[in-house]
Formats: sequence, C-alpha cells, structure tokens
Amino acid sequence: MKLFFHKITNWEYWPFQVLYFPIYFLWVYYAIKARSIFFFNACNPKIKNGGFIMESKKQIYDLLPEKYYPKTILIKENMDLKKIVDKAVEKQIYFPLIAKPDIGLRGSGVKKIKTISELKDYAQKANFDFLLQDLIPFKNEVGIFYVRHPHHKNGKITGIVSKEFLIVIGDGKSTIEDLIKKTPRFQLQFDVLKEEYQDQLHRILQKGESLNLVPFGNHARGAKFLDGSSWITPKLTNMINDIAIQIPEFYFGRFDIMYNTFEELEQGENFQIVELNGAASEPTHIYDPKHSVWFAWKELARHISYMYEISVENHKMGVPYLDYKVGMREYRLHLAQNNKIMNF
Repeated sequence: MKLFFHKITNWEYWPFQVLYFPIYFLWVYYAIKARSIFFFNACNPKIKNGGFIMESKKQIYDLLPEKYYPKTILIKENMDLKKIVDKAVEKQIYFPLIAKPDIGLRGSGVKKIKTISELKDYAQKANFDFLLQDLIPFKNEVGIFYVRHPHHKNGKITGIVSKEFLIVIGDGKSTIEDLIKKTPRFQLQFDVLKEEYQDQLHRILQKGESLNLVPFGNHARGAKFLDGSSWITPKLTNMINDIAIQIPEFYFGRFDIMYNTFEELEQGENFQIVELNGAASEPTHIYDPKHSVWFAWKELARHISYMYEISVENHKMGVPYLDYKVGMREYRLHLAQNNKIMNF
C-alpha cells in the first residue's frame, strides 16, 4: 500500500497514457494542420520513422562518427553462440559488456553481461535482434536534448537531465535487499533486481561500500532524474552542435551521454554517446521530483511543437510524411516488438 500511495502521489510514476493524455489533443491539432498523423517521420529524414517507432539503434549508431560511441555489434535473433563470441572478439568487445535490444523500449531488456554463461542465457531468451557493446568506463550520465531548424546552421540545447543511478551504500549491518527496501524508488525495482541478483541480495555491504545495481541511467529501471538545464553553456552547446551537424539530416532528439567531468564534456573530451534518440525522445528533465505535472505538460508541448515545425519545414523541402497504411503497419510492429521485450 505504501508503494501504491507513493506511485499515485508522485506523478513521475504515472502510466505513460495518463501523463500524455493532455498532449494527445495537441498532437491531433498538429496532425490536422500537417494533414498527416505520422508527420514526425520528416523530423529526422535519415532515421527510420524519424526515430519515433521501430528504429534500429544500430542503424542510428552507424550515422554517428565511430569515435563518439562504444564499440557495438548487431546480433541477429537465433545466432549461434560461437558466432556471437567470434564477432565480439573480432570487434574487441570483452566482458563485462552491455546487451540490449536493437529496437528497444525505455530500457527494457538492457543487461550487464559478466560471463559467457550469462551471454548464452541472454541469447537463448532473446526473441529479437540485440546489440553487444563495450561497457562505457565513465560514471556520470546526462541526457541532452537538441533541436535545430533545417534552415539554420546551428541548433540549441533545450534541456539537460542528469541521472543518479540505482546505487545502495552499505552500513555494515543491512543486506542489499534491506538497503533496496529502504527507498521507495529502489523498492519499485525489487522484483527485477531479485530475478537478476538472486542470492547476492542477501550479502551485507561494509559500511560506506557502494554497489551500483543498475549501471545505466534509465528512469524505468530506478534512476533518479534531475533537471540539469542550468548547465547549458555556450561551450557545451557548441560541442553538441559540432557532433549533431556530422549526423546526416538530424534535427530533433536527445543525446544520452556518459562522461568523466562536466568540464571535460564541455571540451569534447572523455565522453561517449550511450544512445541517440529521435522523434520519440522525451525531455526527461521533466521527471525531476521538484517539478509539477504542469511543468511537465508545458515542456512536452514545447518539444512536440519543435518537432512539428521541423517536420513541416523538411516536408516543404520534399521529405514525405509517412503514408497512413505504412504508419499503421509500423505501429502494429511496434506493439508486437514491445510485447516481446516486456515478456523477455
């Protein structure tokens, strides 16, 4: 009951459909103006469906200069384990590594793989194509939302989210399970963590010892999101813009970046792009617990307006909107893919 009350009274945990309900009316308004429900397709012409549904992470990585993201390989569904290992060795990707669906769903199916046994288990269970990636060595993570008008040389950062990972700190007496259950945000992840860590949750951490239970900053997996938009500086904007203009016809989305220090990030040093998200990107700084749901709706409306304006301009230059029948087929494939990952 305590967890239920916590979810009800903290809007950041509301179901997606509930949170976005007022935004659907704005979407309908823009769809009528554009004469297309699927106008978003035109906001990032080189990314499948603009990056809204059924986009391949590997295809997006391939648009980026290699130096900006971790070594990555695509593993097709039902690929033999020996072939998987051979591909990983050829690319010099070694344990521990990250496995995640190529067509993903808000962090579902992402797992840190530490042994060949865990890799075998993941590959056998996965009924979808997935990626294997080097584990990024940096400890900090931000999401940087970027927008650029098609006729402008430079874009702008419209929001930054910093992320606190699901880290428990020992007191010399409590088990990992006890520490998880002390924080409602962490306790909401308990079932998933129990399945992953099993008997390890009974271990007692020494006083001051920390353990990162989910080594990636995903809100649905327990990370706390904080609004870091005050960190926007001309230096950081120039650095992000320099990357963005190297990505063919990219105008709207969020860079999820792991980095060492903010000063180095501004200089374009010691960072890697975890993912680049397109039209489906959320301005995730809205999930800072200090913000009201009214702030969230305002920011969501602002960013959907950016997406509409960019899509319209690209459409004027010859980029087609997604055909209705094709769009509905893609949406059905999207629902089927989501079911696969949710049941993984």
